[in-house]
Amino acid sequence: MRRTGPSPLPVSRATRALLAVVAAAVALSVLALPRIERFFLIETGRQSEATLTLAVEALEGALRRYQPLPALIAERPQLPALLADPGNTTLQARINEELRQTAHLVSASDIYLMDITGMTIAASNYRQDRTFLGRSFEFRPYFTQALDGGLGRYFALGTTSLERGYFYAAPVEDGTRIVGVVALKFTVDGFEDAWRGGEADIIVTDRRGIVFMSNRPEWHFRTLHPLEAEELAAIAGTRQYPLERILPLMAQNRDLQDRLRLTSIDGAGDFVSSSRVIPEAGWTVTILHPTAPARSQALTMLALLVLGILLAGLVAGVFLQRRARLVERFDLQRLQHALLEKRVAERTADLNQVNRQLIQEIEDRKATEHRLRQTQNELVQAGKLAALGQMSAALSHEFNQPLAAVKSYAENAAAFLDRGRDAEARQNVTLISQMADRMAAISKHLRNFARRPQDRAGPVPLMGVLDDALGLMAPRLKAARAVVVQDRPEGEIAVMGGRVRLQQVVMNLVSNALDAMEDQSAPRLEIAVHADAGRVQLTVRDVGPGLSDDTLAQLFDPFFTTKSPGKGLGLGLSISYNIVRDFGGTLGACNHPDGGAVFTVDLAAATDHSHEVAAQ
Repeated sequence: MRRTGPSPLPVSRATRALLAVVAAAVALSVLALPRIERFFLIETGRQSEATLTLAVEALEGALRRYQPLPALIAERPQLPALLADPGNTTLQARINEELRQTAHLVSASDIYLMDITGMTIAASNYRQDRTFLGRSFEFRPYFTQALDGGLGRYFALGTTSLERGYFYAAPVEDGTRIVGVVALKFTVDGFEDAWRGGEADIIVTDRRGIVFMSNRPEWHFRTLHPLEAEELAAIAGTRQYPLERILPLMAQNRDLQDRLRLTSIDGAGDFVSSSRVIPEAGWTVTILHPTAPARSQALTMLALLVLGILLAGLVAGVFLQRRARLVERFDLQRLQHALLEKRVAERTADLNQVNRQLIQEIEDRKATEHRLRQTQNELVQAGKLAALGQMSAALSHEFNQPLAAVKSYAENAAAFLDRGRDAEARQNVTLISQMADRMAAISKHLRNFARRPQDRAGPVPLMGVLDDALGLMAPRLKAARAVVVQDRPEGEIAVMGGRVRLQQVVMNLVSNALDAMEDQSAPRLEIAVHADAGRVQLTVRDVGPGLSDDTLAQLFDPFFTTKSPGKGLGLGLSISYNIVRDFGGTLGACNHPDGGAVFTVDLAAATDHSHEVAAQ
């Protein structure tokens, strides 16, 4: 069966169509390139004018800032005095220093004072090797202008400093007579540094067209056009510039638009240039922006236009095919989107379930944490009461002795009264009162130890605390046959803390030391007190087996103990650690080189201004 349909284009016709498109692109290139290039050159020039404006404003600002300063300095009364007596070295030294400070304050390069012959008799750079002192500048135009009573101004290369700068000068008057000239110089290096790094070059020329400022050092003292012999002679007479460096740049200009020009400089290339004049200084500021970026942009734009034309046919040819593919892709995406929404809904349901489970777990953990905290507090108090029970059993002997003494003193007092020996009976009553006070003090210590203390951190006599604690522990020390060796100062030392709780810490450390020395044949307890640099250290050392690394790592953790089951809750050191921390101190432990463990309590020494309150 014969197939029918559109026949392909003849090869010659397709070729002609392709050639027509190429010819249109070439014609567009020839006609559009100059216009596109001109557009980008003008845009480059307009953008450069903003930079030019900033440069001109900076130069004008510097001129305005420095212009009035010489006249103000010339009004200082000590200047005519030095001009009248130039041999006054004391006055000269003072004026030199004043000029140096003024130059530093106003950021001037140099400030100097000249007599009517142009000789410099005072200068801000008097400390420098190339000082102006003793040098004559009568050949400078700014000197003669100021000597005539006007404002002197001039730009030149310094003959002494060899630095380019702008000079202002003002006359120094003594009454109606001009007796000298004050000159100020500021350098231009800072402006050139600010211009470097940009795409454009900036030059500043004087009235003769000599480049005296530029971010290109190789252009310094070059001219935009050849100079006449008279101009060169004038420059030589004032020593304004080095004649050997005054060479033409060979610049050629042609107008672009308004103030914009196309400038060609031999060896440097083509630029879009624009100039501004600073009338008061006679300067012309010119910015030179290379044309290469603008021409590159023009070629890029033209290439894009040609490419657009060539692509237009291709776009039209594939449009229908792409449209069909897009419709097919859209249907597929819609199906995938529906499947994705279903998966998201399923995943969201799973996440909600997990979220509810997490919320319940968090609530359960909070409740468990609350119960654990309550249990911990109860165990802490139970540990204290257990220690109290042990201590009370040991102290029963301390109560029995005073009670027996009280009974004996009471019986003797009755006998003395029967015999009329009142003085001896009264003495026995006094002894009975002392025994009662002793038992009351012991009872008070036990009662305070059993409850949670509320004492504030304040000055506490550490020696008294130590004595009380050892007194309460005396029965157990005696039962253990432990020798107590103390290294302590003779006087009292006050530390910041609470007496009862600090006593609890000492008793706990002593008790632990006795526990550690249960198997020792000659238990020995060393207690030392040292004060240094506002801190006081109390150390308790035993001669037991010492502490392992694992024990040291968790020694102060709650419920950690190395004792046998039933002999402790593991809370004593944890409680002591927190008590010392509440007082702003530290409690640490280590092994002694000769054996045994050493516990150190570090506390702040009490002062007259100690008002810190301990955390309860």
